[in-house]
Amino acid sequence: MSPLLPALRTADRKEALRFGEHSLTYAELAGAAGALAGRLAGAGRVAVWATPSPETVVGVVAALLAGVPAVPLNPKTGERELAHILADSAPTAVLAAPDASLPPALEALTRIDVRTTAEPGAELPAAEPEPDPASPAFVVYTSGTTGPPKGAVLPRRAVAVTLDALAEVWAWTDRDVLVHGLPLFHVHGLILGVLGPLRRGGSVRHLGRFSVEGVARELSAGATMLFGVPTMYHRIAESLDTDRELAKALAGARLLVSGSAALPVHDHRRIEAATGRTVIERYGMTETLMNTSVRVDGEPRPGTVGVPLPGVELRLADESDGIGEIQVRGPHLFTGYLNRPEATAAAFTEDGWFRTGDMASLDADGYVRIVGRRATDLIKSGGYKIGAGEIENALLDHPAVREAAVTGEPDADLGERIVAWVVAADPQAPPTAKELAAHVAAQLSPHKRPRTVRFLQALPRNDMGKIMKRALGNG
Repeated sequence: MSPLLPALRTADRKEALRFGEHSLTYAELAGAAGALAGRLAGAGRVAVWATPSPETVVGVVAALLAGVPAVPLNPKTGERELAHILADSAPTAVLAAPDASLPPALEALTRIDVRTTAEPGAELPAAEPEPDPASPAFVVYTSGTTGPPKGAVLPRRAVAVTLDALAEVWAWTDRDVLVHGLPLFHVHGLILGVLGPLRRGGSVRHLGRFSVEGVARELSAGATMLFGVPTMYHRIAESLDTDRELAKALAGARLLVSGSAALPVHDHRRIEAATGRTVIERYGMTETLMNTSVRVDGEPRPGTVGVPLPGVELRLADESDGIGEIQVRGPHLFTGYLNRPEATAAAFTEDGWFRTGDMASLDADGYVRIVGRRATDLIKSGGYKIGAGEIENALLDHPAVREAAVTGEPDADLGERIVAWVVAADPQAPPTAKELAAHVAAQLSPHKRPRTVRFLQALPRNDMGKIMKRALGNG
């Protein structure tokens, strides 16, 4: 297997990454990460305090060079959850920027300050045999929606094959410059958003913190790609009506990619109408990295997440009414949950397919339409199997609705009733429940209309912008 990051071996003076005013060339990244890698050899697992900073990138790259599994830590994690992750993963050290303030839970670990500069003349260590492709590159913790977070062990092979598959379907090359403002403790922001450009030999510009202004600035200054989550694209869509510079910047981008949750069709349409560009969606999760994507040369189809990536096998299990659970198989999968053999076994079928828990339908030509999670987004009402996502898209088409989420709750007559959680465009003049029910019935069908509508000031979301439906009290 070739090195995960072959461009580091060229000692190129091309810019590899930029965070604000702080940038590193490939030669500088190689020097800083190479110097640190020498200190990490044989260290076992190491934690990385994953702030949106160049130090995080240097620390992760150093761990990869040393063949040491990295455990990215979300700096916003609460004390109890952090203690669980540390006890479960048992890292020997924590890598952090010198000025980072670490919580007490990390005091027992050896702290290694990450520098973005190396001693004069520092170079990458002499090329060593690439670690076994099956050896772990990362232990990334899941969101813990059904119990304490589980550590998904991601092998080097999964990282490489996923990034190479995306390079094929997105025509991703060393000429691309990616801009994003995603957190670096998750696979979207770290593996796709940082290691993706570095594996291609391109560049990444991280905004530090997402802003519409930052997106416009970087896309106007030579960036070719944008990665974001639906919350970010929603903010972009809302700004396009009045921000001509933003529209011009987006129109000039080669590729706009959204992931981590479904992008509402309404926002797809608003962005395309203002810029002439379509947003490509892809589908993945921590345990599988990426499974599907719309191809850059394929038909844009809002509401779908495209077709399986090269090397990915996908099927729908227990299908009825055209909807089934997505199950996948291939070299992109994790090797298991750390210290959880029972959970690992339960995650796979007897014939080796991973159970994603996501429900979907397949178009005739293989495009995947996700209707939601089995636990929270599949509603069985009046004998019908209904996906929450299509109702949410219908609600978002109503001009008086800014945000919407749909859940089910027990109903003596229907089994489950459809509940809409709505943020009104004008909180002083919200639409009526009857009006929204009639709108959905006209757009979809009467049995898919919400029976209950509850208004909120804002929907609860996690750091990746996903709506936390369990926090709504249903599902």
